[in-house]
Amino acid sequence: MATVSQWIGGSRPRTLPSAIAPVAIGAGLAARADSFILTRVLLALVVALSLQVGVNYANDYSDGIKGTDEVRVGPVRLVGQKLAPPSQVKFAAFACFALAMLAGLALILITSLWWLIIVGVACVSAAWFYTGGKKPYGYLGLGEVFVFVFFGLVPVLGTVYVQTRNIIAADVLAASAIGLLICTLLVVNNLRDIPTDIDAGKRTLAVKLGDHRTRMLYVGFVMAAAVLTIGVAAISTWWLLLVLLSFALGVQPIRLVTSGAVGPNLVVALKQTGMLVLLYGIGTGALLAWT
Repeated sequence: MATVSQWIGGSRPRTLPSAIAPVAIGAGLAARADSFILTRVLLALVVALSLQVGVNYANDYSDGIKGTDEVRVGPVRLVGQKLAPPSQVKFAAFACFALAMLAGLALILITSLWWLIIVGVACVSAAWFYTGGKKPYGYLGLGEVFVFVFFGLVPVLGTVYVQTRNIIAADVLAASAIGLLICTLLVVNNLRDIPTDIDAGKRTLAVKLGDHRTRMLYVGFVMAAAVLTIGVAAISTWWLLLVLLSFALGVQPIRLVTSGAVGPNLVVALKQTGMLVLLYGIGTGALLAWT
């Protein structure tokens, strides 16, 4: 029987910046358009956090029953380490999905944007089929594409739209920037797992690209996010350039990644990248709202 701390570890709290940052940016963009509505932002945050924890439990379950989590470096694997029955982890995943859907339904009722049901179904489906089902897309090297869409574009633009009923170029650029930064979390995670993923037959993008090119991809995503941020600043406010200071937190993980770090050292890089994502998201949201 897993302990409370093990269940918390299994939820992978270090990934939560991926849920908080895009909603913060969406809130800032809406505030800049004089359309900030706190209730809707909070509901969007519940949706994002619930989906993030849900996908973490879903991945734990699906990878665990496939046997791909038996030898891993990193956070707790409830199923792979036989700490909890697979049925309990699966239930936890679907409970999180249910909470996300309830919060999403509340948003739909408030806004009367009934087409958002389709978006919600797509989000839950993407969360489950990342590693679940007979042909999980995460095993086919498509993880980064879906992370960019469902952890970048969808939460930022969704948070903006339920408040403003409008999407402009700055919104899309900002969503793309945070989407790429969040993709770096998956890139470094999969870089760490290349040896075990190869053994398990898991063909992530990192496995397909190989060690060196995956490390370059990580750096490329960080640099592209910085360039897109400059684009947002040019359209909205040059004060946004101050958020580039947050990329100082990316110096150490970039050094670790480019120096050939493996195993536990990449866990450190993952943690530091998560802090970059969080600071960037909150900083961007604040600067957009108050400058």
